[in-house]
Order: sequence, then structure tokens, then C-alpha cells
Amino acid sequence: MTPVRFGLVGYGFGARYFHAPLLRSAPECDLIAVMSSAPERRALVNREIPGAATVASLTELVDLGAEAVAISTPAPTHSTLTEEALRLGLAVVCDKPFALDAEAARATVDLSARLGLALSPYQNRREDSDFRTVRALVDKGTLGTVTRLESRFERYAPQAGPGPAGGGTLLDFGSHLVDQALFLLGPVHAVYAELRTRESGLDDDVFVALTHTSGARSQLWGSWSQSAPGPRWRVTGTEGTYVLAAGDSQEDQLVAGHSPADLGEAWGVEPAESFGTVYSGDSAGRHPTERGRWDLFYPRFAAAVRGEGPPPVEAADAVATAIVLDAARTSARTGAVVSVEAR
Repeated sequence: MTPVRFGLVGYGFGARYFHAPLLRSAPECDLIAVMSSAPERRALVNREIPGAATVASLTELVDLGAEAVAISTPAPTHSTLTEEALRLGLAVVCDKPFALDAEAARATVDLSARLGLALSPYQNRREDSDFRTVRALVDKGTLGTVTRLESRFERYAPQAGPGPAGGGTLLDFGSHLVDQALFLLGPVHAVYAELRTRESGLDDDVFVALTHTSGARSQLWGSWSQSAPGPRWRVTGTEGTYVLAAGDSQEDQLVAGHSPADLGEAWGVEPAESFGTVYSGDSAGRHPTERGRWDLFYPRFAAAVRGEGPPPVEAADAVATAIVLDAARTSARTGAVVSVEAR
């Protein structure tokens, strides 16, 4: 397959550490330019991505021959930039949150469908080592029928976040937590949420409870100010429970300067000491963690651009997630359980 020519929109933390290394590691992708107006970030691009141009607009990316863009900019700009890119004929990967609300998400997805262009929300955490392990256990029936899922993105970094670029913890961490729950357990019909607003005006210490149409329940936590984080996963079914303390390490690998290109088969592999445990009755046993595969996202999206397969995450899934996040905001404001239409 001829590599898809990509432009990267933005060069903040997410673009620099999550998108650029993964794009450059994928033979199916050719990162030709980065769009940024900040002189210091353009200088970083020149140092860190030799051969990539720096531009100030999406039109310039098109003029350079870009076929697709990955958008990693502050949350309030996502819908505007995604729709502008689509109207210019570019396929789009948009980082989370895909949109600030479900109405905006639906409008963008409808536009991509009318134009016949590939569009995917960057829900890379479907390929976390921990989530891949949970999926495998559920698919194999090891836990029986899942009745309760507990999932957390909790850390203690009160000065770092929640940052304004992410739009608050519900939109930032919540986009991944909700997407994983929907992907694993299907649609929901009721949402309850609590959150705390920090001095910055952004929400933090978020709790969201979902009742799935299957009868399963998901309990999701997100926080930047939790000094005693709970386990990344506790998933209970009729036949057993899986507990995992530590989450995926691919972010740490990228921030440390590694990528799939230099680590090869060691990419995304978790050490044995971090494995979780499967409990069944009075017995318990360590369970190996699946390899994390963020490296699969961009090759799959490139194939979708070439018409050779589906996108790694369907655009409609971003709408489903946004509907739940909208309901969570309403619930947190009113204190009520909010009903949603199952999709």
C-alpha cells in the first residue's frame, strides 16, 4: 500500500508524544507536515521530525499533498478543525474529546458520511494492554457473564491537570472510560454522575455509573487529585473476578522517548510483576497481561483511507460516547439518574 500522507495538527503534549511517534513508526503512513502557529513548537518540529514541513493552516497541508490529518489541539477546537479538514477533502483522526457535546459530534459524523471520507475518534485506549486483557477474559467466558465493571484513570498531579486543553476530567478521561465500557458491555439506558469543580472552573474527581441494557453496571472514576488511586480494573462476572492494579505502560514508553519503531516486539509488553489476578471462588491465579497495541491504530486508519478496511474506531461510536457524557453532565448538575436512548 502506498503510504498515506499525513499532516499533524498541533504539537502540544498529545501530538508530540502520542501521535507523532506512532505515525512515524507506521510504514503505512508518511508524516509530511505539522500545523502549528507557535514559533517554539515549530522549532521543536524542526528538531524532532527531520524533513517534516511546518505550516499555519489546513489549506497549506492540502497544498503539500496531505491526504489525512490527525488533530490534537485543545478540545474546543476539535469540531471546527475536523469539519474544515473534511470540507478540504482530508480524512481525519480527531483526538478526544471528539466533540464537546453529542449534537456537535453527530453533525461532524454526518458530514463525513456525506463526503465519503474516513473519520475516526482517537480512542487508542481500546488497545491498552489492560483493556485487551479484560476483553480477552470476557470473550473467552472466563468470568462468566459480566455483572459489574469498575474502571479508573486516577492519578495525583493536581498542578498538571485537569488542563483547559482537555476540557475537564469528564471529557478528557471520561471519553476513554465511557468508550471502553460501551465497547465491552454495549449500550446503556441510565446514567448517574458526580463531579467536583476545581478553582480553575474545570471538573475533577469524576464518578460515572452506567446501567447497560444487558443489566451489567459500569462504575467509572477519573481524577487528577487522587493520592491513593484504586485498582485500574475490577471486573466481576458470574464465574469470577479480575483485578488489575497497574494500567497500561505505552504512554510511559512514549514519554521516555521510545516507539514501536525502536522497541519492536517489546513494544507494549507488560512486566510479569504487574500482571493481574483472576479470582474464582476460593481460588486465585495470576493472569498474564495482553500486549498493548497502540501501534495498530494508524496502520488500520491508513487502510481505511485506501478503502481496504474499516477505521480502527467507527465515527458513530464517538456520538454514542458523547450522548453518555452529556447525560453525565446533566446528572451531576441535577443529582438525578438520567435516562438515555439505547443506541
